[in-house]
Amino acid sequence: MRDEYRADLLQVNKLLVWMADAVRSAMKRATNALLNADQTDAEEVIARDAEVNALYRLVEDKVYDLCARQAPVASDLRLLLTALHLAADLERMGDLADHVAKTALRRHPARAVPEPLVETFEQMGEVADRIAGKISSAISNLDIVAAAQLERDDDAMDKLHTGLFGIMFSPQWTEDTESAVDSALLGRFYERYADHAVNAGRHVVFLVTGETLDTRER
Repeated sequence: MRDEYRADLLQVNKLLVWMADAVRSAMKRATNALLNADQTDAEEVIARDAEVNALYRLVEDKVYDLCARQAPVASDLRLLLTALHLAADLERMGDLADHVAKTALRRHPARAVPEPLVETFEQMGEVADRIAGKISSAISNLDIVAAAQLERDDDAMDKLHTGLFGIMFSPQWTEDTESAVDSALLGRFYERYADHAVNAGRHVVFLVTGETLDTRER
């Protein structure tokens, strides 16, 4: 029974890693769809969002089942409760990648990103990919160093988000209203993607240490 219990706990961790890898791939492909008007990538991201949602439900079901059957305590209980929070943040990251892909698809065959913002969104995509990679590593290896680094990566995303509006509000901005609205929403999607990644990183730190990140030295 104990071996089966440990195997179930390991399965929860594997499901979370699969979710992290899936949302990383989703945002990477969504960014490509956005910058290159790639219909195939956009449609693939949208179709695969259901898989991320299914993984989320699997995590929920597994956690509730283990709590009911095993009555976990101490670190095991912390693991299971943290898994629910992690899964929720990862599921939301998948939704945000889906939003980016849908924007790209809605504007196809035109590129959804106006020329003055191409470089900004390229950089946002790079930061998002770096963040998602660290989340996957943090979960699979219980790496609190990678988890804590996400705060700095989020600062980089916030700086890009602020810079985006600086470009849009400059006298040189000549794009139409639809482009402005889409760009503002897209910037928000990337910014929120990073925020949820930071939340996930904090959950990993709590899982390993039993402390919140704010109470530890940075």
